[in-house]
Amino acid sequence: MPFDVLLPSVLFSLTAVAVYLYPKLETKIKSILEEKKFSIRDVVVLVVVMGIAVTVLVVVPRDAIGILFPIFYSMMLFLLMYIAIPKWYIGLLLPAAFLALYLVVWNIPFDLEKIASFGLSPTDIFVLIFMDVFAAILIVFASVYMGTLFSWETIAVFAGLLTIMDTIQVLVTGFMGEASTKMVNLKLPVMIFIPTFPHQGLGIFLGLGDFLLSSLLTIQTARKYGKKFGYISIAFIAAIFLISEFLMFYYKTGAMPATIFIVCGWLVALGARHLYNSLTPKKHSVNNS
Repeated sequence: MPFDVLLPSVLFSLTAVAVYLYPKLETKIKSILEEKKFSIRDVVVLVVVMGIAVTVLVVVPRDAIGILFPIFYSMMLFLLMYIAIPKWYIGLLLPAAFLALYLVVWNIPFDLEKIASFGLSPTDIFVLIFMDVFAAILIVFASVYMGTLFSWETIAVFAGLLTIMDTIQVLVTGFMGEASTKMVNLKLPVMIFIPTFPHQGLGIFLGLGDFLLSSLLTIQTARKYGKKFGYISIAFIAAIFLISEFLMFYYKTGAMPATIFIVCGWLVALGARHLYNSLTPKKHSVNNS
C-alpha cells in the first residue's frame, strides 16, 4: 500500500514549532510592529503580489535569480534573527553561514529529475540538507512574525485566496512548477525535500508557502481556541495530508496544490470541534438558596 508518513510528520513538526514559538516572541514582535494588522485589502494585495512573483520568476534569467535571491535571503535571515536576539553579531551568524555554504554548493552538479526519483549521491544529500535546514529556519521564523499581522477574519480570507492562486498556478498555468524547478536547480532554499517512507524510491518537495499557510492557520487557531486545540488542528492537517498523498500515489497523479490539503485539514479540525461541542452536554451551574 503506497503511503508516506515522513512528509506529514515534517509538516506537523515545523508547524508545531511555529505554534510553540509564537507566544514566546509575540510581545516583542508586536512592540516592533506597533500592533499593526493586515486588513482584507492588504491580504488581497499580498496574494496578488505572491501570484505575480511566481509568474515573474518563470521569465527572470537563472543567473539573475542566482545572484539576487541569496542577497535578499541573507537580509531576511539577519532581520529575523536580529528581531529575536537584538545583537548584530548574532544576527550575522545565520546569513554568514548561509552564504558560505551556498558558495560551497553552487558548483555541485544537481539533477532535479534524479533527485525526485531518489537516485541520491552523497553530494546530492549534502545539497538537500543545506536547502532543507535553511528553508525550515526561514519558514518557522517568518510564520511566527507574520502571525501577529493576521486576525481570525483575515487569515480565513488569506487561506481562501492563496488556495485559489495556488490552484491556478499549479494546475492551469503551470508556473508554480516551473518557478520551483528553476529555484531548486539553483540550490536555493525555497522548498523542503522529504524522502517517502515506508513507500520507498521517491522524494517529494513541498513549498515554503504550504508550510507558511499551515503555520499561520494553526497560530490563529491556537490564539482563538487555545494552544491545545492548535496542536490538534495541526494533527488534522497532517492526517489529511497523509490521506491525500496516499491517493496521489495510488492514482499516480502529477503535482497538486498542497494548499487544498492544508485548508481541508484545517476545516475538518474546526468542523470536528464544532460537532464535539454540539454533542457534549453543557454544564449548568445550580444556585442553591
